[in-house]
Amino acid sequence: MKNIDRVVTAVLGGGQGTRLWPLTKHRAKPAVPLGGKFRLIDIPLSNSLHAGIDKIYLLTQFNSASLHRHVAWTYRFDVFRNGFVNILAAQQTIESREWYQGTADAVRQNLQRILFTDPSEVLILAGDQLYLMDLAEFVFLHRDSGADITIAVTPVTPDKAASFGIMQVDSDWRITSFVEKPTDPKVVTELLLTETQLRRLGFPENRETLLASMGMYVFKPDVLTKVLTETTFTDFGKEVIPFAIERYKVYVYIYTGYWEDIGTIKSFHKANLELTVPLPPLNLYSSTKPIYTHPRFLPGAKINRCEVIQSILCEGSILTCSSVKNSIIGIRTMIREGTEIENSVVMGATFYEHGVTDDIPLGIGKNCVIKNSIIDLDVRIGNDVTITNAKGIEFYESETYSIRSGIVVIPKGVTIPDGTVI
Repeated sequence: MKNIDRVVTAVLGGGQGTRLWPLTKHRAKPAVPLGGKFRLIDIPLSNSLHAGIDKIYLLTQFNSASLHRHVAWTYRFDVFRNGFVNILAAQQTIESREWYQGTADAVRQNLQRILFTDPSEVLILAGDQLYLMDLAEFVFLHRDSGADITIAVTPVTPDKAASFGIMQVDSDWRITSFVEKPTDPKVVTELLLTETQLRRLGFPENRETLLASMGMYVFKPDVLTKVLTETTFTDFGKEVIPFAIERYKVYVYIYTGYWEDIGTIKSFHKANLELTVPLPPLNLYSSTKPIYTHPRFLPGAKINRCEVIQSILCEGSILTCSSVKNSIIGIRTMIREGTEIENSVVMGATFYEHGVTDDIPLGIGKNCVIKNSIIDLDVRIGNDVTITNAKGIEFYESETYSIRSGIVVIPKGVTIPDGTVI
């Protein structure tokens, strides 16, 4: 019963990622760099591999070239095992001439491929979330409960209800009702966990708690086939799950660890900077469950007479006479004399620039001040540049930079001239 070799994972590559613009201007959302050296897609793939589930399909559609390249370079298995990470890009077929219309439709259009190995269960994950979860435990609970479908949920407070699909469960943790992003206070109150349920979870009895869907599912293959082939539903959360609750045994798997849905620039910025604290909520320093990514064979970071406070400096970067506070400095980043960086994510570069050029060199120039910002890959910032959003602008859009929730974002490959003030 504990054999997990036959489980198959399907990772949803996401839609256009408009709320993460301009980070998704040239790439799919799961390909967005994270923590200086990783990509968002590394999180679900690593979690699946740590559980022993190594038959993985990645369903992609928008701006997927860099995502495909990263996966092809990173997830290679030796010839003595049957594992794989196969990319299933949206395509026209005899059965369908349409692009993926939603999460459920993406799985439906690839159902024959996903079920090709005759899996015992199908595990469906999102490609843009941060967490370290024991997915084997998730699958085993699904089996032990006799469920047709199991949904991973996390406890949230009522003020966050409008952002999630909220579950109501019985004493056996079987879902009895589901409401997508409720805003009516009366409805939210009806969905609160009971005192008995709170005690079973080890929570205070007076704590107002809801169970929110994490967008992660375990399906029996025959049930997955029925709910997709016998309906035209396009989305799991909004349509498939409410439909299935009335017809199948749908249970919850309650996860109380760290989980962050990277849906906005603000949440992305916050999640990255949380990695720099002494005890980060997402542990990237585990010796037993590392996050896998593309090995680059870069030298260690070089630091010349710098002040560095609570920051992550990734390999291949060179910092000279500069100050870095509460920030992430990505691979191959060049930071020159007199520059100050604070509360920022600098993603670095995809290559080293050799030789003398008349253009602004790759990296960050001299005597710059950068605060509360995200600097994408391969950006060129001249000397004496100030990026601080001193006027406190909440939203702005231009060719060379964007502002979201007060955070300045410099898109990939942009050049910022000397003396610019943002």
